[in-house]
Amino acid sequence: MAPITTAVTRTDFGTVKATIHRKLIQKLNLDRLTEVNREDVRREVTQILEALVVGESTPMNLQERERLAQEVLDEVFGLGPLEPLLADPTVSDILVNTHKRVYVERKGILEMTSIQFRDDIHLMGIIDRIVSAVGRRVDESSPMVDARLADGSRVNAIIPPLAVDGPCLSIRRFGRDPLTADDLLRNSTLTPAMLELLRGCVKARLNILVSGGTGAGKTTFLNVLSSYISNRERIVTVEDAAELQLHQDHVVRLETRPANIEGKGAVQQRQLVINSLRMRPDRIIVGEVRGEEALDMLQAMNTGHDGSLTTIHANTPRDALSRLETMVAMGSLNIPENALRRQIASAIDVVVQVSRLSDGTRKVISLAEITGMEGDVVSMQDIFVFRKRGIRDNGEVLGEFIPTGIRPKFAEKLLVSGIQLPISMFESDHVLGL
Repeated sequence: MAPITTAVTRTDFGTVKATIHRKLIQKLNLDRLTEVNREDVRREVTQILEALVVGESTPMNLQERERLAQEVLDEVFGLGPLEPLLADPTVSDILVNTHKRVYVERKGILEMTSIQFRDDIHLMGIIDRIVSAVGRRVDESSPMVDARLADGSRVNAIIPPLAVDGPCLSIRRFGRDPLTADDLLRNSTLTPAMLELLRGCVKARLNILVSGGTGAGKTTFLNVLSSYISNRERIVTVEDAAELQLHQDHVVRLETRPANIEGKGAVQQRQLVINSLRMRPDRIIVGEVRGEEALDMLQAMNTGHDGSLTTIHANTPRDALSRLETMVAMGSLNIPENALRRQIASAIDVVVQVSRLSDGTRKVISLAEITGMEGDVVSMQDIFVFRKRGIRDNGEVLGEFIPTGIRPKFAEKLLVSGIQLPISMFESDHVLGL
């Protein structure tokens, strides 16, 4: 009678994997791995794995052995349990809440996965691998870190004592092929008329501020807007963690640097913005203004560096302007409030408000023009808005994009730049329902 074999339990599987991983590391010449073709190394590792698996007393069928081999390979070459998620193009965020709970976001909706790490030490090993690859560190003296993966995905890690229950890891995914304008139209993020207007604004070198909350799609939208910049222009990007994926030929990418172990050597975003002004840029793109560099960005916009683009965390266009004021105040500069607001009003032409709705979709809920000052207040008018009408039983948000009927004042600037838009696109009966 044939011997009875039972499926390996998750606990046994994890124990076997850890044992084989340890034995594999002992057998491999790790220094040589960096000098050999990656595929050759994989074949060699697979052969060693097969021999090790056969030597294990725990019974495993072929499917389990293949799975074990793949997971150990992921431990050696990749980010362990996270590799299947990183290979899934539908995953936009990976959220590790301690070693036991891993969540992902797909199409704006969070869901829990069955993936787990062995323990906190296992998770810390993966975090160390990520941050060390970009020359950063995370330990008790520096328990928070921002980094990025090779594909541009943004990573944040926070560990004890700040993270009470254990290490936490957040990965914001950026696909190999960033979303295009056609993708935004297909996803009903905005209408063709709104996109055509924004394309004209970029071509005519208007200064644009993209505002929105966390995960609203600000960076994605900034990528799309930047695609309309001429290939003949010199672009300098300034980011806290490099995320933008520009495809023009003449792009210089600058990224901040944290302090070293002695607490020295940090390079802040403000220093990079100031330095970018000395690099003869045609356009300056700041990934996100979040501090004192807001003043330098405004001054750049006001001193010949028109056509600049940036994003900001805010829930409404009016809040975005208030946040700019607060950021400039962080620089401890005694600029009169009225003078600061005039600086903002003259620097920024368009504010695009993007939002992630309750059903996970992302939309441009407001496209507004800054028209100047009325007394001590920056005056602003909506050109397009998204009007929400309700929610279907399946949770889908209902609504439509509506032109407010106002023809923007910057239409004259577009016309001078050779961009002629039909008056009908601004008429209030020109509505797209969703």
